[in-house]
Amino acid sequence: MRITELLDPRSISLTGAPASKKEALDQMVELMVKSGKIRDKEAYRQQVYAREEESTTGVGDGIAIPHGKGDSVIRPGLAAMVVKNGVDFDSLDGEPVHLIFLIAAPNTKDNVHLDVLSKLSTLLMDEDFVKNLENASTVEEFLQIVDKADEEKPSLNEQLASQTLEDTSEKACRIVAVTSCPTGIAHTYMAAEGLEKAAKKKNCRIKVETRGSGGAKNVLTEKEIEEADCVIIAADANVPMERFDGKHLIECPVSDGISKADQLIDRAMKQDAPVYHSDSPKTEKKTGSAGGAGHKVYTQLMNGVSHMLPFVVGGGILIALAFLIDGLSVDMNSLSQEARANFGTITPVAAQFR
Repeated sequence: MRITELLDPRSISLTGAPASKKEALDQMVELMVKSGKIRDKEAYRQQVYAREEESTTGVGDGIAIPHGKGDSVIRPGLAAMVVKNGVDFDSLDGEPVHLIFLIAAPNTKDNVHLDVLSKLSTLLMDEDFVKNLENASTVEEFLQIVDKADEEKPSLNEQLASQTLEDTSEKACRIVAVTSCPTGIAHTYMAAEGLEKAAKKKNCRIKVETRGSGGAKNVLTEKEIEEADCVIIAADANVPMERFDGKHLIECPVSDGISKADQLIDRAMKQDAPVYHSDSPKTEKKTGSAGGAGHKVYTQLMNGVSHMLPFVVGGGILIALAFLIDGLSVDMNSLSQEARANFGTITPVAAQFR
């Protein structure tokens, strides 16, 4: 799937002039509705605003990528607006926004569109690409610029697969990172791209695991984590942390991976971060912790019981056999009270089992 397959010409405006962030979002929703991909405009608008309340989608450098996901969306789509004079969007860098891409994502199991949206997010980290879009004179030219960049840039999976920590230089700093945001559509991959570009400028080796709507990709291996000099977690969503026990670890919002990637890489190179210690059961087992004295006594008692169980069961079976043999060989009604007390040992064969 190509990016332009999601970008309807009717949903592109090159002459946007919103006076505020709210007006910009409302105009973007109207553009998206023109594509015919929204079944409930007001529900979709609420989803866009709800995402904005979590954190601003004004990622800096004049770009904003608001998005809404839910049953209000019929099929995935994009809308775009160029704002020549800029608009205040509460961006991470405080600068006005000049280019807005709105994403519409449905609640479906088919996540093919997620890779396409993720690729667009990484393309927007390219200053030349953004400048060309802002200067496009027609919608057709705008689409051609997007399609050309889409053609030239590797797919998301290829980009991630190309990351490696292997290096012939022993002095090369090795960094592993994880990026994740609540919706996992745009910021996750922009942060990954930002960290990768910053690491490349510093001659560092980096591998970034992304945890988005399409699941975890480029998952870090135990060996890669073990050999890394530092770990960067740029995330606003839950990330499995136990595997990083004992490593220098930097934790920050996913937005820092976009706007503060250079500073994060500098900190990682200096190992300017505390050593992470996990509280998981796996870590406790690794350090040999077995609880208090009461827990140890209980453990030993249960261990003894488990060893005694075979003898208890075996003894019970032997007694049962002795009763069975006497029951088949002796008339209980003919026995005296004293003889009945010795039931199970009356016949010689039964006595052998007791």
